[in-house]
Amino acid sequence: MTGAPPSEPPPRAAVITVSSSRARDGGEDASGDALAAYLATLGADLCGRELIADDRAAIEAVLRRWADEGRCDLLLTTGGTGFAPSDVTPEATEAVLERKAPGIAEAIRAASRPHTPHWMLSRGVAGIRGSTLIVNFPGSPKAIAETGEALAGALPHALALLREAPTEHS
Repeated sequence: MTGAPPSEPPPRAAVITVSSSRARDGGEDASGDALAAYLATLGADLCGRELIADDRAAIEAVLRRWADEGRCDLLLTTGGTGFAPSDVTPEATEAVLERKAPGIAEAIRAASRPHTPHWMLSRGVAGIRGSTLIVNFPGSPKAIAETGEALAGALPHALALLREAPTEHS
């Protein structure tokens, strides 16, 4: 057969919102909605969303399940990355990672700097479990939009590398 190779399927992605108050009381998940909309701009297939409490064991379990059983290429979390004692998303994420991707977390903080004096208080991390990229985003829709723009050019390339798909290195 001749012609171009078949195109890769879109990356599979899930959104995990970490918020004890929303998990307990319900209500709108505006940050989860913002991440879902962001994934659409990347051309990702949203295969699931979850809203869970700020509980380290629960966060670890959800990340493992979506990466290992859900076979997602990309997991985006929102919430739980600050200084409050209940903010344990970075620790839970680090516990499931096999390799760190510090440049992504650094880019998120750098993109926040022009918009808030509290940019340096974000403890979010990013890294790889198997062939899944996991990224901790901030907890507000506004911050998700500001920081997501900074990652938009690199995430598709990162996902292609993890899939061992052909890439063009510039």
